[in-house]
Amino acid sequence: MDPTTFRLISASAGAGVALPDIGTSMEGGYFAGAISSSANGVATHGLIVSPKASGSNGGTPLNWAGSTYIQGTTSEYDGAANTAAILTWLSGDPGREAPAGAYCAGLSIGGYSDWYLPARFELEIAYFNLKPSTNSNHTGSGSNSYAVPQRTANYTSSDPARTSVSAFQSSGSEHFRYTGSGYAHWSSTQWTSNLAYMNLFEDGTLTGGGKAAGRYVRAFRKYAL
Repeated sequence: MDPTTFRLISASAGAGVALPDIGTSMEGGYFAGAISSSANGVATHGLIVSPKASGSNGGTPLNWAGSTYIQGTTSEYDGAANTAAILTWLSGDPGREAPAGAYCAGLSIGGYSDWYLPARFELEIAYFNLKPSTNSNHTGSGSNSYAVPQRTANYTSSDPARTSVSAFQSSGSEHFRYTGSGYAHWSSTQWTSNLAYMNLFEDGTLTGGGKAAGRYVRAFRKYAL
């Protein structure tokens, strides 16, 4: 068994319910891990990553937005709230554009229409649990107080290891893109007027990127535990 999976299913949710195995097909996509909205190690939501064929932007990189500050998009753990704030901002002027967030919010997959652009630490959980490659990890990233269980230290070069979920390995149909043009994944977490956070699934780096640049997008949704 993948040790990442074991750590997660050994941790109880707030209601005392054991969590699914990482990569389980459910809720319109695949279980990517649990998150705590209180940053206390107690799971409050399960994260679902969309199927790659219907919930990603394919080979066409999308911009986050232009160089403008969007109120309500700074949550590090609640991508749904960030995406809702992006939609509110878009509704204020028909000339505004925020392609990454709007793309996710417009999806309907598996009977679910509550997809969103994930927050920075939601993306990090997906990297930790569904790392596609055998590359060394970026040792300046990885600490995540919203993860379940909490991680108070950064990655080592070998931890996390490549996922054992074959569909999400680099040769699988669902793997997170980690090479090529625009391969970094946008999060919905804004940093500054010009920057938003993104995750490089090449090695797990969490950093800022210029909002006007085209990046990869993978929609998430979540369910309460």
